[in-house]
Amino acid sequence: MALASAKCRLWSSDRYLVLDENESAVNAQTPQQRRANLKFAKEQDARRGKSEDQIKKKVKEVQKSPISPIWLGLLAFVVFGGLVFEAISRFVIGR
Repeated sequence: MALASAKCRLWSSDRYLVLDENESAVNAQTPQQRRANLKFAKEQDARRGKSEDQIKKKVKEVQKSPISPIWLGLLAFVVFGGLVFEAISRFVIGR
């Protein structure tokens, strides 16, 4: 089956399929996938020409706690503060 043009678009469920000269189906990129590919390419370009030590140092510097110290302190107060108040009330009432 010969195609009239070099590329032909076919509708398949919710995406277009692009047929090339060899008539093999290739999925078209979604905007989300295109953004992810550009982000990955940018990260790979930034790594190019650097040693593994330089890359690892950069990764270690970027990592930080997923929860802020304020929320961590509040969570610790809720969990352990109740225990402390309960222990104090039992010793005071127990006398």
